[in-house]
Order: sequence, then C-alpha cells, then structure tokens
Amino acid sequence: MVFAFRLAMLALSAPVALLNAAPGLGTRLVGAAVIATFMVSYALFRHWERFGPFLLRHPTLLLADTLFGALLLVSAGPDTPLAYVSVCTPLLAGIAYGYRAAALFASLQSLILLLVYATTADADTGLAEKLLLPGFCVITGAAGSALRNLMLRFGEATQALTTTRARLAATEAVDAERARLAREMHDSVGKTLHGVALAADALAATASRTPLNPALIREQAELVASATRQAAKESRDLLTDLRAVTPPDAASAAPRTDVLAALKSQTSDFTTRTGIPTTYHPTGSVAPSARPYLPPPMAVEVLSIAAEAMENAHRHATPTTVEVRAGVHGNLLRISVHDDGPGIPPDTTLEQLRSTGHFGLVGMVERAASVGARIRMGRGAHPHGTEVLLELPLPTLRN
Repeated sequence: MVFAFRLAMLALSAPVALLNAAPGLGTRLVGAAVIATFMVSYALFRHWERFGPFLLRHPTLLLADTLFGALLLVSAGPDTPLAYVSVCTPLLAGIAYGYRAAALFASLQSLILLLVYATTADADTGLAEKLLLPGFCVITGAAGSALRNLMLRFGEATQALTTTRARLAATEAVDAERARLAREMHDSVGKTLHGVALAADALAATASRTPLNPALIREQAELVASATRQAAKESRDLLTDLRAVTPPDAASAAPRTDVLAALKSQTSDFTTRTGIPTTYHPTGSVAPSARPYLPPPMAVEVLSIAAEAMENAHRHATPTTVEVRAGVHGNLLRISVHDDGPGIPPDTTLEQLRSTGHFGLVGMVERAASVGARIRMGRGAHPHGTEVLLELPLPTLRN
C-alpha cells in the first residue's frame, strides 16, 4: 500500500518536476531521478516477495531513494504531490528497520523539507506551513515503528498458534490411533482369547469327568492350541500394522473392495462358524455402477462394524436367526444387521457400556464416525430384537 501511494504521487508530480527543472543537465538529472524512483517503487510494489528481503538487508537503498526524492522535490517544489512521497520514507523505515531507523530517516527527511522550503518557498509561507510536512514525517516514522512491533507480535502469536495446533493435531492423532488399536484388539485378539478361555474351560471340565474320554480331550486340546495360534497371529498382525508406514499415494492407488460381495462372504462364514442361521439380502439399486467399491481402510471399518454386530448377536442375544441386508439407496450405502434376540435395554448408553468394560458397541460407533457414516442401534422398524443400521454417504465413497 505504501509503494502504491508512492507510485500515484510520482505519476502526478513527475510532469511538474520536469517542467520546473533547468534545461539541459538539470532536466536530464530530474528525468533520471523520476525513472529510477518510479521503477524501484514499481518493482517493490509488484514483486515484494522477491525484492523486499533485499531492501530489508540493505538500508542504504532507502537512503539512495531519499536522495533521489530530494532532487525531485527541489525541482517540483514542496507544494506538489511529490512532497507526500517524502512522508512515506520514514514510514517505510519504521516498518522495515525499527524505531532507530524511523527516527534517523524522519530527521533526514524533515531536514530536506526545511532546506527545500528555505530555498524555494515564497516569503509569505508561514512557519506553521513549513513545519507541517516535517511534523508528518515524525508522525509517520512513529507510526511505522508501531506498525512493525504490531506485525512482529502478530507473527509471534501466529507462530505460537501454529505450534499449538500442531501439538493438538499430534495429540489427536495419538488418541485416534490408541482408539483404533483398542477397537482392533477388542474385535480380533480379545474375541479369540475369549474363545481360548471357553475352550480351556471345556477341556478342564472334560478332564475332570470319569471315565476319561481321550478322543474328546485331544479334540478340545487341539481347539485350544488352534485358538492360541490364531491369537498370536492376530497379535503379530497388529504389531505389523503399527510398524508399517504406507505412503499416501500408495494407499490411494490400492485396489478398492466390493463391500457387498465381502459382506455376503462374511455372512456365510458367520453361519458356518456359529451355526446360527444367517441370511444375506441385497437391497436397493442393482445397477453395476451402484456397486460401492471402497478404499481398503474404509472397507475394513465398514465390514468390521457388520462383523461386530453379528458377533454381539451371537455372544449376547442368543438369537435363532440373524438377517443382514445391504445395498445402495439413492446416495447412501445402507447395511442392516438384525437379530431376533431380546434386544438392547432401552436405558443403555455408551457411557454405561464404556464404564462397565463393554466396548463392542462403543467401537462400532467410533468406527462409523471415522469414515463419516451414521449408525443407529435399537429395535428399529422390527417388533423385537436388535438392529444395527449403518448409512454411509455415497459422495464420501466416490471422492
């Protein structure tokens, strides 16, 4: 803004300075001063990021500019718009170099103005008029220094805010990773270890019976060993996931997952493993373009929610049937898992579940939030039982 004002004042006063210059050498000197001052001001106005640091490192450039301005001021006179260019010099000095430079250039510019008034002004010019522009130089120098301090403080505050935001982002990232790891441990290692405990209890009960059944004991021991190996494998997978660093470009280039096909296979595996009759029904649009192909991280979260809903039905609801429905409805991927068990108590809250150590439903809510989905748990439109309904906006999938 300061250099733009200088350019405007130079453009207005340059013709007057050239007309008042002495013919010959005087005109050439004034013309050279006009061109040099205008070009330097334009370069700094147009490309401050490029030339500004050079000016900040070399205060002598501003001194040379002041001398060129004095030559123009002598030629044009103190009553032209060029006089206001001289007021900008202490302002620039204060902004660029601080209060000492502002005081120096304000004194120098005031002295130049007084000398110009003494040599060119009319005898009728009063003392107040002669001191007006020098007084402005002092004021603008002080204003430039104050503005510099304000900008420096603002820069420090901005840097402190940026540092605080970075620390908060790091803390949030750590908390999010801890929550993700807790969900994965609950949904994989925790369930496997629970199965190991049940198998070990069954083995102990069989071993205490008389007469002993070696074949049954061997079968149950093999089940305990198999479940223990599975828990160890899941623990290694979690540790590998923690150590792995996937570049963002590689993650975006990874093949996408057909969630509906994966969910159908997941439902069949659940039936085979638990013996609970579980049916899968495709719903919504059947167009090939409506198949929701998700990035692998998002697909893992969605499929984990569905798997956790089925596991909760198996562990807590003792259902006779489980029904899974999934498909694209308008701009939503909708997945519903419903069991015909007794249902969730109506006064159940996430805080109660978290405080009592039941993290399954809590983890499902956190997973849904991490991918921008909505999740509802309850009876829904069914007369009894529990329905877990997940809705994921399609724009999220296609971006």
